[in-house]
Amino acid sequence: MHESPALRPDNPVVRCGWARTPLSIEYHDAEWGVPVHDDRILFEFITLEGAQAGLSWETILKKREAYRVAFLDFDPKRVALFTPARVERLLRNEGIVRNRLKINSTVRNAKAFLAVQEEFASFDAYVWGFVGGAPLVNRWRALEEIPARTVDSDNLSRDLLRREFKFVGSTICYAFMQAVGLVNDHTTDCFRYPIVGRRR
Repeated sequence: MHESPALRPDNPVVRCGWARTPLSIEYHDAEWGVPVHDDRILFEFITLEGAQAGLSWETILKKREAYRVAFLDFDPKRVALFTPARVERLLRNEGIVRNRLKINSTVRNAKAFLAVQEEFASFDAYVWGFVGGAPLVNRWRALEEIPARTVDSDNLSRDLLRREFKFVGSTICYAFMQAVGLVNDHTTDCFRYPIVGRRR
């Protein structure tokens, strides 16, 4: 992927403090917090955030392309049809997190995702309903101020669990909400804060 000067670690622009490596900087500058309304991408982030449990996001970013291949570009209709034999093959795939519970949860979540689409016409319509249809724009001045979970993530987690999703605790849900722009949690000094804030 072509690297623009804005994505270099030595660039003087101010970023959220967690974006420190070339990979995390690229992700921060291009994706994190940008409102997502594409169901395939929403399923991708549900999957990746669940895979991250107990690991670093940097680890998941490094494995992201392998996940796209392993889970057929995060097509929930195809993932929902994965057989036990296919799960066994995925457990031998060194490119992804080889955790049986996480892999099985992705297949289970694909089925639950399809059920939500059937009920709400899209997962997009469902999930954005938890924030009233528009991003919640916070005004955090430092990373230490940003919560690990909120009432909104509690509500989303509770409802996803009721719908038989797995690996969707409130902390995972809040990370998902941050990633797909349900909330703008860029710190106020970050150059992305006003840019993402305008994407409503």
